[in-house]
Amino acid sequence: MKSTPYKKPVVFLLVMVLLLVVAIPASAVTYGEPDEDEHPYVGLVLFYDESGEYMWRCSGTLLSPTVFMTAGHCVVDTASAKVFFDADLTELEYPYPDCGPYDCVKGTTYGHSDYDDAWPDFPKTYDVGVVVLDKLVEMDEYGELPELGVLDELDTQRGHQDLVLRTVGYGLQSVKPDYQADRVRYTSTSLLVNLRSHLTDGYNLHTSNNPGKGHGTSGGSCFGDSGGPIFYPEGSNTVVGIVSFGMNWNCKGGDWAFRTDIETTQDFVNEFLP
Repeated sequence: MKSTPYKKPVVFLLVMVLLLVVAIPASAVTYGEPDEDEHPYVGLVLFYDESGEYMWRCSGTLLSPTVFMTAGHCVVDTASAKVFFDADLTELEYPYPDCGPYDCVKGTTYGHSDYDDAWPDFPKTYDVGVVVLDKLVEMDEYGELPELGVLDELDTQRGHQDLVLRTVGYGLQSVKPDYQADRVRYTSTSLLVNLRSHLTDGYNLHTSNNPGKGHGTSGGSCFGDSGGPIFYPEGSNTVVGIVSFGMNWNCKGGDWAFRTDIETTQDFVNEFLP
């Protein structure tokens, strides 16, 4: 592992295992509420290695009938995936040998060629991946990529005071004081904190992860939300970020997402889109 100048740990927000003893604390949208059918194109994705063994789970966004976007650290070392779009997956049981009582779609995983799992170089982590589905998933609406540079324009013109973003995912709901890991699609809102720091610098967006921070914001993301979307405007289907990492094991304080309004992300994703 490469050395890092940051004093706080960088914690990627995938869920490794969900057993009685959890190797990596896992959590979903924090301080949020059930999303129900508001974002049906946001799904839970299970990843498998070449032998078909289950590895971990993340969240993601369906951008077309066959292209599901998630995080690069979610797809690394994987070969295949199963994607679910039910809002409530509480009856889906570990170790996920099949689809259980739900419909799921299988697919092949691909990650950005420059993603380095040994220790990503912050802030340019290339933390983007896709699952190409084996069959079409027809929906009335899909997530969509933003115009290039839209966050820079908003940051310059309006500052951060009223830039409310929405997170959607299947991560845990709480780590402390109570551990809660419902496999349910949750949603919350947060504020844009920073685009120009040593952890963002044009590649990531830093959002708040505390309720009641003004403008009715309700929380942020946690383990299991990795790969899930950050929407702006918060009531739209435009994905401006891919949930990537946090700075502590309790999912408090702040979240970081890899931007989708930059060429690094769009050049990769557009290779798979029609």
